[in-house]
Amino acid sequence: MKQKIALLVISLLVFVQTNAQCAMCRAVLESEEGQSTAEGVNDGIVYLMAIPYLLIGGIGYFIYRTYSKSSVQKNKN
Repeated sequence: MKQKIALLVISLLVFVQTNAQCAMCRAVLESEEGQSTAEGVNDGIVYLMAIPYLLIGGIGYFIYRTYSKSSVQKNKN
């Protein structure tokens, strides 16, 4: 279990460091002298991409917790 948690934490840390621009956005934003707009677009894309994963992870955890509680109660009886 500890290995799974460590793998999850490492995956999330690597995920945060990725650049998430499509080719068209990258070409337009690289032509700009100041890269502040490009960084803003990158942050927005990563933010929009992270929310569904967090929601699915939360739902998965809730389902796991529900089933693990029911299996523990069945084993006690």
